[in-house]
Amino acid sequence: PKADAPKDVQYWELPTGSRIAYVHAAAAAGPVRKPPVIFVHGGPGTPGEGIPTGGAQLAARGFDVYAYDQVGAGRSTRLGDVTEYTAQRQVDDLEAIRNQLGAEQLILIGRSWGGSLTAQYIAAHPDHVAKAVFVAPGAIWPSAFPDGVGEPWNAMNPAQQARYDELMDNSRILALSLLMGVNPEAAHAFVPDAEADSWMHEVALTGRDGASCSHDITTPPHDNLQGFYVNQMTTKDFASITDPRPALRNARVPALVMAAQCDFLHWPVSREYRDTLPNATLVDIQGAGHAVSTDQPHLFTQLLETFLDDQPLPLPAYTSMDPPPGRWTN
Repeated sequence: PKADAPKDVQYWELPTGSRIAYVHAAAAAGPVRKPPVIFVHGGPGTPGEGIPTGGAQLAARGFDVYAYDQVGAGRSTRLGDVTEYTAQRQVDDLEAIRNQLGAEQLILIGRSWGGSLTAQYIAAHPDHVAKAVFVAPGAIWPSAFPDGVGEPWNAMNPAQQARYDELMDNSRILALSLLMGVNPEAAHAFVPDAEADSWMHEVALTGRDGASCSHDITTPPHDNLQGFYVNQMTTKDFASITDPRPALRNARVPALVMAAQCDFLHWPVSREYRDTLPNATLVDIQGAGHAVSTDQPHLFTQLLETFLDDQPLPLPAYTSMDPPPGRWTN
């Protein structure tokens, strides 16, 4: 049976047709004069649970903090027509959330694919972003990396590999993958959301420790499930988008880019944010993998606090074109 949603989960009914689940950490007592902070999760379709690391500290400093499940993921709407899962739909939902909050501008903290989405949103709505933080972000434009951006499944131990192979050796999933390439709507009718999302959740659990330097599992699993169809369809759509980099080169949004030593994403993927956004600072976080806030929670929170308060960062800007010392070069 599906677990009940935690009591602090609320919902936005957006004019786009999305019903979006979110959690909110209210700003500390006193007037709130700062743009709201929105954490943008990765995947596509891989939500967290609750307010992310650093969110409570930002709320204590006077920021209204939100984390939401993107359409097709977590406790948000699953769309009847899976071809509607596009990068543009995610941008439109985020713009509708801004309007829902009555905010002229947002502060966006995008992790992994959430960084890619944040970049897309800035390209479309540069005046609506006060600041942006990119945490081990995915590609700005996948077509710039024809050889791929990096692979999270290379670090599994034999037991994990065996479980992964077992999950992949599933006749319904094999048929689903074939159908997805021919007729995604037929695939959706064949394997419904609940079944596909549950399978994807099990696959994700087998590889999640590949996101750290140590390959140790450091975070307990949660019941806020990934969205299979939003993952597959948005990834496919994202591979064919128009290059957003010309627009981003003209966006004056102050940006902080966190590059992680043990990230499975290739170094040029992180570096491109610094090199494309004219007002971006990149920092190199040693001892952290793709899950930066899990591996280095104190430093991660310090970086958020200082960047949003316009204080000196606890790390120097990394300005070289070459990978930082010790950077994984998989």
